[in-house]
Amino acid sequence: MKAFKLLIAAVLVGGLLIGGGAFWVFRAVTAATTHDKANTYIEIEKGSTPPQIIAKLAAEGIIANETATNIYLRTVGDATKLQAGEYQFPSPISALQVFKQLEKGEERTIKLTIPEGFTRFDIAKRIAERFPQDPPVDEKAVLAMMDDISLIRDISPTAQNLEGYMYPTTYNLARDVKPQEIIKAMVDQFRKFWKPEWSQQAKTLGRTPHEIITLASLIETETAVEVERPIVAGVINNRLAKNIPLGIDQTNVYIAKMLGKWDGTIHKSDLEVDSPYNTRKVAGIPPGPISSVTESSIRAALNPQSNDYIFYVLNVDANDGSHWFYASAAEFEKGKARYQQWLEKQRQEKREQNSNQ
Repeated sequence: MKAFKLLIAAVLVGGLLIGGGAFWVFRAVTAATTHDKANTYIEIEKGSTPPQIIAKLAAEGIIANETATNIYLRTVGDATKLQAGEYQFPSPISALQVFKQLEKGEERTIKLTIPEGFTRFDIAKRIAERFPQDPPVDEKAVLAMMDDISLIRDISPTAQNLEGYMYPTTYNLARDVKPQEIIKAMVDQFRKFWKPEWSQQAKTLGRTPHEIITLASLIETETAVEVERPIVAGVINNRLAKNIPLGIDQTNVYIAKMLGKWDGTIHKSDLEVDSPYNTRKVAGIPPGPISSVTESSIRAALNPQSNDYIFYVLNVDANDGSHWFYASAAEFEKGKARYQQWLEKQRQEKREQNSNQ
């Protein structure tokens, strides 16, 4: 009888100890810990064991009770879900909340913004600047990677490079991402917007998808006003039908970038250069796109407005990037003269500002 009582007592004591231990562990992993690393990225390296992860976070002051946290993870938690990455842990935070973050996996990212109308030259320069490689990869090397058209061959088998097929938007990318991976992400984004039926619609218009993308790039660089884009597409169609050179100066900017001569100003020599891209001298559609394109410009190229316009010039009265459109050369010359007066005034004001500095 005495032995039985001792056994009961031992069981009760053991139960109390286990219960007390469980309560201690529970309190340790649910209590929020205040720390001073909320604005610091903590790297959990690949191959780290769960105890190593907890030890590192304890050393950083993010986990308060290393022993209790290890016990919880071994008995209740799932250590296989913890992922490597770079984390920012808010303060205060509990060990359980830390585990939830570690299960998601986080990498410190860099934002890469590609504005509408950026050329492959602009994109290559930005990639090289924002994502340095070891060993170094310069913008020329990145540009050469854009000659691989395997990513778009099914859409545009005649494309010579990826110009026009890298979608302009903001990308959140891992710090150690490779240039080829960035380029692929941009092309993948383009493919999300390109609809298979557009290839058939292009064929109905007597165009190839590559020609539609090329026209879209011209529209993209000519106006940022979305409602104007179908009008500009109509003007381009009218000039093509009459075999009139398109006269789009951005093609000359593009030539200068191809030749490595672009300094921010269009020179007379840029307008006179012999190139199939020179829409001042050569009628028809250029050989390929001259910039990245958005969905709205593609839609405009596929759905040009039917109009009689042949010319357009910046609307200096509205000063919002919109244009005046003209069907006659005489009216266009009046609008052009007005624009040139406004332009000279802008230049004069700039000269005065520079002289006063």
